[in-house]
Amino acid sequence: MNNATLVFTPAAQREMAARGSMKAYARRIAEGFPDMVTPELASFIAEQDTAFLGTANALGAPYIQHRGGPKGFIKVVDAHTLGFADYRGNRQYITLANLSENDRAFLFLLDPARQQRIKIWGHARVVEDDPALIERLFDAGYKAKPERAILFNIDAWDVNCQQHIVTRFTEADIAEAMARVQTRIAELEAENARLRAALATKTGAS
Repeated sequence: MNNATLVFTPAAQREMAARGSMKAYARRIAEGFPDMVTPELASFIAEQDTAFLGTANALGAPYIQHRGGPKGFIKVVDAHTLGFADYRGNRQYITLANLSENDRAFLFLLDPARQQRIKIWGHARVVEDDPALIERLFDAGYKAKPERAILFNIDAWDVNCQQHIVTRFTEADIAEAMARVQTRIAELEAENARLRAALATKTGAS
């Protein structure tokens, strides 16, 4: 049995069959889903500055927590593992408590500017006694202080559809776009000045 039953559980497959979409996903279910970091996934992760981490306690009660940092704050540790530095927050420690009872976890990555999203199923663990790992995952110069690391082992991942993703841009995206516009304006103004000067010279000569 491949990992398709993790993405499409038996209950999900029954719903799909009852609602007429099972045939569309039959091939994916037969093939299974990637469980390692591909160039596509690595490239996507490197552009993200926000993520949503899903966990559940021993009784199955779910919890979603936002995680963020500089672009690329989630790092590729190895072919099957992602990791990120964990910073001080509101000190409720619900995610840490959940992972101490149930290591199953889920990462939801959304890129509104590019209208892309990726879902990742896996297991996660908290690492608090490895300064070298925390330093490796920490982005130098970031204002927050890392308290621990979280490692996420990938069981399966899938690219989600683009439907209903409202396009939004970060300040950095807008600043980058405006910089290109300003550069182009400066080029056009310089070209305009050269043409006016050439025209003035030609007019004066005639």
